[in-house]
Amino acid sequence: MDTSLPLSAVLRWHVDVGVDETIGDAPIDRYQPAKPALTPSAPVPPVLASMPATAASSAHLAQACTTIDQLRVAVEGYDGCALKTFASRTVFADGMPTARVMIVGEAPGEDEDRQGKPFVGVSGRLLDRMLASVGLTRATNTYISNVVFWRPPGNRKPTAEEVAQCLPFVQRHIELIDPAVLVLVGGASATALLANAQGITRLRGKWFDYETPGLSRPVPTMATFHPAYLLRSPQQKRLAWRDLIAVKERLDAAH
Repeated sequence: MDTSLPLSAVLRWHVDVGVDETIGDAPIDRYQPAKPALTPSAPVPPVLASMPATAASSAHLAQACTTIDQLRVAVEGYDGCALKTFASRTVFADGMPTARVMIVGEAPGEDEDRQGKPFVGVSGRLLDRMLASVGLTRATNTYISNVVFWRPPGNRKPTAEEVAQCLPFVQRHIELIDPAVLVLVGGASATALLANAQGITRLRGKWFDYETPGLSRPVPTMATFHPAYLLRSPQQKRLAWRDLIAVKERLDAAH
């Protein structure tokens, strides 16, 4: 970079490439292999111990995991997605692993990257209010994650390649939670997990069966609008409300 540029131009260049905040007093060499801390509650599967994360495919790593703790360790140690290079934290999940409802969104944003939890910013607070309106909370009966685990630079939409790199982890995540109902929030999530190229406007409000070899039965799945979209288009909240009512009715019927 031309060091003769004024500081304002240098700052603008950083913002344009997605560097919009500084965290920590010391630089972090993100090209060094990740060394996640392991705890007794999260034993490492043999395949993780014998296979470097940079060389292992996400599919092999994901299938080796038999618990949520193992999957978290595998995701945190995975270096096959370039998004991790630019992110501050891995955003794995939040909520109750025993929940009957699992929500899968698109990608972490700035607040999520800072706190390490999904849906904690403005759109997350809207999501919490939406869920509470039908008796759902992440503290008691809801589990939340995303189709990618690291914040895309500048909060851009994750690319198809980035989603594909994370998808085996996401699929295994759903298998291990084994929810009664799956809710896909936003177009990237719906497209990836339903393998359907239609836009969210066409996919929302309909029931789909989500199936993988690791699930004992198809999981009823509903796609709906992302809260960030609803903040920009509040007139669509009525449709999202209908979707949540349908989710609640499906849960009540499954008792």
